[in-house]
Amino acid sequence: MAFGGFDKERSAAPMSDINMTPLIDVMLVLLVIFIITAPLLTHAIRLDLPKVAAGAAPQTPQTVTLSIDDAGRLYWDGKPLTFDALNARLQQAGKAAQPPELHLRAARATRYDVIAQVMGAAQQAGLDRIGFVTEPPSSAARPGAQAAPASPAGKQP
Repeated sequence: MAFGGFDKERSAAPMSDINMTPLIDVMLVLLVIFIITAPLLTHAIRLDLPKVAAGAAPQTPQTVTLSIDDAGRLYWDGKPLTFDALNARLQQAGKAAQPPELHLRAARATRYDVIAQVMGAAQQAGLDRIGFVTEPPSSAARPGAQAAPASPAGKQP
């Protein structure tokens, strides 16, 4: 018992040790219950859903591509603009009923402070959906990848 022992010669003070046996029993019972019920939760019900002629209309959000080159020059959908004109366009886009997504394309050598200023201006304008556009590495640049052999001129593989 937790209140004493069988040795009467020792002091009659209660034991201060926690009896772990009931806690371990409860944990083992819970473990067995979870082992048994887990496979039952993954059971799927097969349903034959009705077929419809019209599909769901995808809602494509408007996107704006903002490019920044190595020198920090800004391009709005391919057209150059200044930082002040960028702020005006961001404010105009932020006031739209459904603000567009901003796709940010920055050159590898672009300074971080330019990117941070653009992101801060976009957030202040209400454009909170910002995505960074990157390019996957070429097959020749990936380690372990072999370049495809060049075919002779004029012949198709």
